[in-house]
Amino acid sequence: MSERLLDVTDLSIEIETRSGPATIVAGIDLHVDKGETLGIVGESGCGKSLTMLSLLRLLPNKIRVAGGRAEFQGRDLLKLSRRELRQVRGGRIGFVFQDPMTSLNPVMKIGAQLSEPLIYHRDMSRADAWKRSGELLRLVGIPGAEERLHSYPHELSGGMRQRVMIAAGLACEPELLIADEPTTALDVTIQAQIVDLVKELRKRLGMSVVWITHDLALIAGLADRICVLYAGTVVEDAPVDQLFATPGHPYTRGLLASIPRVSGSTMARLSSIGGTPPEPGRRPSGCAFAPRCPLAQEVCRQNAPALQPMQGSSNAHRVACHFAGRLMSEAA
Repeated sequence: MSERLLDVTDLSIEIETRSGPATIVAGIDLHVDKGETLGIVGESGCGKSLTMLSLLRLLPNKIRVAGGRAEFQGRDLLKLSRRELRQVRGGRIGFVFQDPMTSLNPVMKIGAQLSEPLIYHRDMSRADAWKRSGELLRLVGIPGAEERLHSYPHELSGGMRQRVMIAAGLACEPELLIADEPTTALDVTIQAQIVDLVKELRKRLGMSVVWITHDLALIAGLADRICVLYAGTVVEDAPVDQLFATPGHPYTRGLLASIPRVSGSTMARLSSIGGTPPEPGRRPSGCAFAPRCPLAQEVCRQNAPALQPMQGSSNAHRVACHFAGRLMSEAA
């Protein structure tokens, strides 16, 4: 049986508005096992990044955790003192941010930025940390690593900056690496290189990975399991092969149908999900997806479905839909 590394239970996040607090992430349940890669997918604004940022208490102003637990190696991250959290953040949990140009310090050399966590978390001397920084750049495939330590972020290409961000996340050999859409704005060739790099490093270092993305096609070849978010809630959580073969939620089916496909020598017509997601803090009663769902009935508009194991499948496949069984039968 797999050993649990991270276990998030009933996590809720609120934003302060003029009319009072509004819930933007509601009752998130997810977990990551040791050595596992979890993909978190969904449309922009569904709460993917906020959920992960909240675990390390990196939320923007006016946004706060309203409730829940986030146990990492048996300790609740949401209750750690600031000092305890600093030991975990960057040391045991690495974070690769979405945009390296805004995450890397533009006036610090790459070597100095990579050395910083090594000096703090591993108590290395500056000389040893600088040497280790060069090794990290070689590890992530940056040519001329020693020379690049003296470069500033603007002197590197987008792909190289993203590799630097991955090197920074891996600097202290964390047990968990959280990558927030690390291939956004990169061309497909560089995307493939980054994905292959993370797969190789995960295997070599034995770490777990959470990969946040809106791209189901990309995550299919990387993740062991996929967690689908919609309007701040988990609507489906399943092993990657089961999710693609027998999706149990209408939203998941819509996402899969929107993946570009080639039929013969022509591109198949793209499918889309009608309507728009609800505004943050303005979730409809019942199922949040009901206004866009072709299968919605009165029960969907009145009662929010619970995330529960699918009948006839393992507990590893959970869906929040009143008609999940019907959908899975059709998919099968």
